[in-house]
Amino acid sequence: MSTSKKLKILNPDLHFKLLKTIESKPSISQRELAKELGVSLGSINYCLKALIEVGHIKFENFNTNPNKLGYLYLLTKKGLIEKASLTVGFLNRKKLEYEALKKEIDSVQKSLQND
Repeated sequence: MSTSKKLKILNPDLHFKLLKTIESKPSISQRELAKELGVSLGSINYCLKALIEVGHIKFENFNTNPNKLGYLYLLTKKGLIEKASLTVGFLNRKKLEYEALKKEIDSVQKSLQND
């Protein structure tokens, strides 16, 4: 499967959260990313490989602890541009969800008042 197809399968909210988390915590491990984002370790590995292939992130090895080898994930210029675009989409989706939820809450409250 091509990387562009992989990214189309990638949930845009997960894509956004992944780029956002990597930007704020570049030395985060895949296991920590999986836990923080609530997805499997395999899913994180799949997503990171796809994001590296399309040039949204790059990684470098580093040794801060003599007992383990780690990675530093960095957003590329292309990744920063994509994150900005995903941020707009994320905010628009969340606003729509909020408006729908508010309407539902208002409707339920009105039905309780009428009972």
